[in-house]
Amino acid sequence: MNITDLLNSDLGRQIISGIGAQTGTSTSQTASVLSTALPAMLGGLHKNAAAGGGEDILNALQSHDGSILDNLTDFLGNSGAATADGHSILGHIFGSQLGAVKNGISQQSGVDASKVSSIIAMAAPIVMGILGKQQRSDGVSNTSGLTDILGGLLGGSGNNILTSLLDQDGDGKLEIEDVASLLGGFFGKK
Repeated sequence: MNITDLLNSDLGRQIISGIGAQTGTSTSQTASVLSTALPAMLGGLHKNAAAGGGEDILNALQSHDGSILDNLTDFLGNSGAATADGHSILGHIFGSQLGAVKNGISQQSGVDASKVSSIIAMAAPIVMGILGKQQRSDGVSNTSGLTDILGGLLGGSGNNILTSLLDQDGDGKLEIEDVASLLGGFFGKK
């Protein structure tokens, strides 16, 4: 399942409505934020894994095993714990660029930056749970397999519309700079 399929699935609708209820945003606002934020998160994870952080991500997936998806209603009902974990995850994914990513998502979606911050903080543990569940399902224990899973969640082949939209520099690789370009160019090219 890629991220576009996820957002259109029953699980995606449950995530959108649950996060919207907790953050006070409409279904369309929440969906708009998530449709930009989820590829950005996965793109950030993909870049981190490809840049040597794969083992750290695999270690983090030990506590994000996908069980969150079995108790999604309970998780979404405990927004305090959800956002605390989410802010930590986002810090690891985006580092010093987190503020720029939040502002870019806000600009793209038209949703206030404070609401974006809450929405993506609640979504981050869910993204890690999805990744952890896929990692266990596929029996992946190395960085190469992890980058394959992330590529699949982002849409798989280079011919996929989502991947081609995200690959802003046309090099065939999804990089955080590509995602940032879609979010309004907040990062400079390295």
